[in-house]
Amino acid sequence: MENKKTCLYDEHVSLGALISPFGGFEMPIQYTSIIDEHNAVRNACGVFDVSHMGEVRITGPDAEKYVSHIFTNDISGAPIGKIFYGMMCYPDGGTVDDLLVYCMGPQDYFLVINAANIDKDVEWMKQHLEGYDVKMDHCSDYYGQIAVQGPEAEDVVEGVLQLPCKELVFYTTKTLDIDGEQVIVSRTGYTGEDGFEIYGSHDFIRRQWRLLMESGRCKPCGLGCRDTLRFEVGLPLYGDELSPEISPIMAGLGMFCKLDKADFIGKEALVAQKANGVSKRVIGIELEDRAVPRHGYAVLHDGVKVGEVTTGYRSISTDKSVCMALVDTACAAIGTPLEIQIRKKTFPGKVVKKRFYDKHYKK
Repeated sequence: MENKKTCLYDEHVSLGALISPFGGFEMPIQYTSIIDEHNAVRNACGVFDVSHMGEVRITGPDAEKYVSHIFTNDISGAPIGKIFYGMMCYPDGGTVDDLLVYCMGPQDYFLVINAANIDKDVEWMKQHLEGYDVKMDHCSDYYGQIAVQGPEAEDVVEGVLQLPCKELVFYTTKTLDIDGEQVIVSRTGYTGEDGFEIYGSHDFIRRQWRLLMESGRCKPCGLGCRDTLRFEVGLPLYGDELSPEISPIMAGLGMFCKLDKADFIGKEALVAQKANGVSKRVIGIELEDRAVPRHGYAVLHDGVKVGEVTTGYRSISTDKSVCMALVDTACAAIGTPLEIQIRKKTFPGKVVKKRFYDKHYKK
């Protein structure tokens, strides 16, 4: 099956981006270099095309009840404009996907899901609609989305795009009526820096992208640095740190699973995992050497394999060789000495916190 293209595909090609398949889409991986783009977001401002993400709108008398049933976080009584991060889980506690839930109005929720999981997630949601008086609108094909990220993001969104946003606090959203179109702006992102995500029609998003490019105040950024940025601040990527085999508890994301709320799919399994412990956990490892740990490399303890790397890099912001890895819980305590096998050699390291670099969100 041919990969899809986002509404900004032609813009990426004209900028000479390196294009590669990701999540069923042809996406820009980098424009100049991953290091340049990474540093632009950490120090100034970068813009990402994230139009590949999926969107689903849930409305109707039972919308809150239904979303609560499929989502691990507690949205009950949420004020309009509040955003929640959490997961959808299988009955055994494995992860269907991690997602954002936007509270748009009374009984009106906007769910943002991962590109590679769109079809699977929509099918999963449909399977659990029975008994709920709700309307589910799969609107992924309508929305384009850009993420403007970095310490200068607020000035750029207000000054260049003329979108009022400074009153938004982290994880809140608002809707703007622009030329008769409903545009969604939220103070969210996947970089560990302050920033905004903007959703609108394809034409609207193309206009915003061009304004940003013409301003010279915002560097175009590819998915390469989106990964290095999210990784440094310990944010998970579905398929690496979360999966049908990796539950939110195993991933260290139990804070987004409100086990005291009404029943939700997977709750029983997660309660048991919390009470009895899990056999494996996602941890951080720092190597003593400059060798770079990569996805799938074996993690050893005293020469015995105890897990494998989920994501690893020579961190751009800290210049350390670090990785996240899924390992036996017996080896997960901070300070535990471990080795990473890279081809025929092993390199010593130790367990550290998964956040290798401090987040800089605007509270």
